[in-house]
Amino acid sequence: MDSSLILFNFLNPPVLFFFLGMAAIFLKSDLEIPQPLPKLFSLYLLLAIGFKGGYELDESGISLEILITLTAAILMACAVPVYTFFILKIKLDPYNAAAIAATYGSISAVTFISASSFLDKLSIHFDGYMVAALALMESPAIIVGILLVRIFGKKTEDSEFSWSEVFKEAFLNGSVFLLVGSVLIGALTGGKGWEKMQPFTQGIFYGVLTFFLLDMGMVAARRIKDLQKTGSFLIGFAVFIPVLNALLGIVIAKLLGLSEGNSLLFAVLSASASYIAVPAAMRMTVPEANPSLYVSMALAITFPFNIIVGIPVYLEMIKTLGG
Repeated sequence: MDSSLILFNFLNPPVLFFFLGMAAIFLKSDLEIPQPLPKLFSLYLLLAIGFKGGYELDESGISLEILITLTAAILMACAVPVYTFFILKIKLDPYNAAAIAATYGSISAVTFISASSFLDKLSIHFDGYMVAALALMESPAIIVGILLVRIFGKKTEDSEFSWSEVFKEAFLNGSVFLLVGSVLIGALTGGKGWEKMQPFTQGIFYGVLTFFLLDMGMVAARRIKDLQKTGSFLIGFAVFIPVLNALLGIVIAKLLGLSEGNSLLFAVLSASASYIAVPAAMRMTVPEANPSLYVSMALAITFPFNIIVGIPVYLEMIKTLGG
């Protein structure tokens, strides 16, 4: 394995600022980012990556290859929660197993954005339609997670449970809505819209990503103490399962004949875990599950593992399989 790829990714400014954020917490610095700003950074990143993806989708058009890839992405988002649920059920009750499984079946937009940045710096091409895969993979895992709870949880009457609320949370939560809407607007406005928006969506993109990862480093460091509640089984799960999911994603990408850049993004989507949309949905629909388990696993272990080590390792796996 080419260790220079890991070093290259590690020396990426946004990644280093992630560590700076962690250091600020460990060293008890008074560094703080005012709370409305991280939310704004998150919304900006979703808008920028979605709009660019929509524009590139308009440029390339919809082909059979794209439709097959998007279908494979949705199927992967449905499959991951199912088999991870049964692995987790070895040690956990159905509620926590389903919540964690849904978390790992969904995606992390910032991990995807970090992988896109990594590919840009290596001058490896990838297609904008992969952003559509990003948008489509967030919600299915929520639905599958709820179904697993309804099938394997205790059969009790719950008058407050509403499938309409579940679907609303899955498809209309802020991150999914903005991302899908940005893709559609980018596709509808095409080249003229891109020309007008490019100074905003591209010019300050890496600066905002850096600030966001600085804040994420601080949040992840605060969550590390919650890992004491997860135990060694779940800590191992939070590292092993992303690698397994990435390997499955790479094999699927190989079978689909995807390019190197698209294969990495497909692998990253398969390997990442949601720490925003799914936890919000699970808190509402599966109150029996412990949020400190699935949030701390996704945010304090899987997220930094993927952006620091996972992304270059997955690319090396793709190169090896391709060779």
